[in-house]
Amino acid sequence: MQKRKRQEKIDSFFKRNPERKLLEASVSERAQEGSEGVCEVVARIQEDRDEEGQKGRHEADRQEADRQEADRHEAGRHEAGRHEAGRQEAGRQEADRQEAGRQEEQSEGEVREDKDEDEMVERRAENSDVDVTRHQFSKPNQPDPKLIAKQSLPKYTLSFQTQWYQKCPWLHVSPGVEGVLCFYCSKAFNSETSPLAKNADSAFISSGFKNWKKALERFTVHERSESHKTAMTTHIYEDRSVQVQLSRVSVKQQEEARGCLLKIIGAVQMLARQGLPFRGHECGEGNFEQVLKYKSEDDPSLTKWLTCGRKDVYTSAMVQNEILTLFSRVIISEIVENIRSVPHLQYSVMMDGTRDVSGKEQEAVCLRYVDEDLVPHEDFIGLYEVSLTTGENLAKVVMDVLQRLQLPITGMRGQAYDGAANMAGKYNGAQAILRKIQPLAPYVHCAAHCVNLITQRSCTASIFIRNSLDWVNELGVLFGQSGKLKDIFKGIARSEEVEGPCHSIRPLCPTRWTVRTSAIRTVLNQYECIIKTLAEMAVSESDAASKAQGLYETFQQGNVVLGLVCALEITGELEVLNMSLQRRTQTLDGMLSAVACVKESFSKKRNTESFQALYMKATRMCETLHLTPIASPRVRIPPQRFTGSAPAHVHVSPSDYYRTEFYKVLDVADMQFRERFEQEGMQMLRHLEQVLLTGKIHGVVQQYPEINPDILKVQLALFRMKYSFQSSTEVVAVLQGMNPEVRGLFDQVETVARLLLVVPVSSAESERSFSSLRRLKTWLRSTMTQIRLNSVAMCHVHKDKLDRVNRKNIAAQFVSCKESRKSTFGSFK
Repeated sequence: MQKRKRQEKIDSFFKRNPERKLLEASVSERAQEGSEGVCEVVARIQEDRDEEGQKGRHEADRQEADRQEADRHEAGRHEAGRHEAGRQEAGRQEADRQEAGRQEEQSEGEVREDKDEDEMVERRAENSDVDVTRHQFSKPNQPDPKLIAKQSLPKYTLSFQTQWYQKCPWLHVSPGVEGVLCFYCSKAFNSETSPLAKNADSAFISSGFKNWKKALERFTVHERSESHKTAMTTHIYEDRSVQVQLSRVSVKQQEEARGCLLKIIGAVQMLARQGLPFRGHECGEGNFEQVLKYKSEDDPSLTKWLTCGRKDVYTSAMVQNEILTLFSRVIISEIVENIRSVPHLQYSVMMDGTRDVSGKEQEAVCLRYVDEDLVPHEDFIGLYEVSLTTGENLAKVVMDVLQRLQLPITGMRGQAYDGAANMAGKYNGAQAILRKIQPLAPYVHCAAHCVNLITQRSCTASIFIRNSLDWVNELGVLFGQSGKLKDIFKGIARSEEVEGPCHSIRPLCPTRWTVRTSAIRTVLNQYECIIKTLAEMAVSESDAASKAQGLYETFQQGNVVLGLVCALEITGELEVLNMSLQRRTQTLDGMLSAVACVKESFSKKRNTESFQALYMKATRMCETLHLTPIASPRVRIPPQRFTGSAPAHVHVSPSDYYRTEFYKVLDVADMQFRERFEQEGMQMLRHLEQVLLTGKIHGVVQQYPEINPDILKVQLALFRMKYSFQSSTEVVAVLQGMNPEVRGLFDQVETVARLLLVVPVSSAESERSFSSLRRLKTWLRSTMTQIRLNSVAMCHVHKDKLDRVNRKNIAAQFVSCKESRKSTFGSFK
């Protein structure tokens, strides 16, 4: 520290001395000797130089003293001048203040008016408890300027201008606040969490600005303020994480990652919709990988994503299952929302079971409901694996499904199953257990199953029809086992130039009797080609030659032709009825009308003329093809001890015998119609229908909580007076054609109509899901888990609903499940 001070003294001395170089050399020389201090060296050098030029030095000092004295006198004169200038400047400032005062007095009225207006707005804001945050808007609310308060001045009135919206798009009108706000500032600073909130203009945050005289000026000032800029920046980056705000690279990476995720979700959606398998035998050979590979050809970001070597590119089986589950939940939520959208909660349950390829028992559950336009809908809900198929366990499955869907069982108004004992049992069946819990859910035996049972009983009632169908089935089995027989048949069909296309011969379905019509018709239309094919096959050296020989001899008989003609007459109409009852929109009234129509047709066939027409058709066919004529079978005469002295009955002709057999078939069909379609559960529904048709209130109406008998009686009287109808279907048609206002007058009538529509007449929707199950769970996909199977089945069955699902919403739900996904993909907007 001392050395630095001495050095500063030396430097100061050198600056004042005109001969600094010489002194510097002398000082350095003596300082190196170390005999004296620096200050002493400087003093001695000064004394030496004074001695050498003492006279000149004194003269110079005197001259310097004179110059300094002159400088002091000059400085005094300048100081006096500055004081005088200061007094003049003070005078001018005083004059300016006086002039400003006069100008202020001239505009005092205008200034006081503006000030009073601002103070009034601030006082209103202080006394107001309005919280603008209560009114949430996604963008600035800019209503018609006529709705905004005007500014009243003594001489004129000012209004908000429409063009201010375009110039300042941030202007916002909040309910409960007079004037306009800044949308972004009110959103950012209303809670005063930011330090800039104290410096922000409260008029644009909470109190509201309405001084329209200075609107443009104040708008410009606010728009340039730091608080407004901060609020705008906060709005732009409010949905982004800190990491994204700090790195533009991260923003781009998240954008590319979101695009890749949408492509992955799209691939899952497409494969599930088409029911295609995801993986292949080898890794990378599955449909899922190949679809992504194809999409990445024109997408460099997807190619980079799939080949970047990341630990997780979100293409694993677990990710696929999660995405499929999200799609399935969206579809189920849409169905449940449609059920709940009606005024009264009303739905019905349909269920049927089957075994998949892995031997697991799968129960398909479906729901039926009526929409606002009185149109019935039947929707598949899912497949559920069960370990026991008892009635009690199946009833628990139904209740568990309803509980998961949050549908109270009090809203169930019907149930439809097949006729199996575990479902239709009177005491321990699933329907009986559910009816104990909800008596207003009548059980309906599936009408399609009933028609199938009627067809089976009718066709097996007569021996000659039963035998003819069995021979057709054997013929189909032989054609399926022998490829050589197929080739011979095709060659003969081409050489004979048969009219129409050549249909292959197939065996009969062992369980579905109503679909045998096409196989019977195919055999009758190609009977000649079949005879020639069997004859050629019988003389060959094939292993099937003996079977072909036996079938050839059988089909040469005219009795087989007559049996097929009569069977076709019965099964044809029953197949049409079965197809009608399988429609999703089929109702109870429509079912009963269709059944009555077929019954009437069968009753008209029970006469000699109708059978004789069938008999002559078979006879002409036998003559054309040179077949054995139709003959009565050998009838064994019973012993006399059984018949007594009376002669045994013997049919006069083959026509007589086969007419009796044909009548037997029609009688069995008529009896089966009465037994199958006069069910106990339909009695309640028929009473409801009679209430609509006759207008008389039945006691069954009082059991339904959604029906008011007194109001229903009044509405039915008015409805019957205004409109004419003969069935519940016509009632529904009348209600559908009404205006909403008029339809509201008959809400109780509509409720009764809904009860008749909501009850299903068949469980065909559950049967349709079995077809999807066979396409999805094959021998190559037998290890599929139940969760994946159920999710894929929902997507595959409800293709229309799956197409309406927004993939961005699925991606947003998928990303929100884990924090790591949020950092990778960001947010979906």
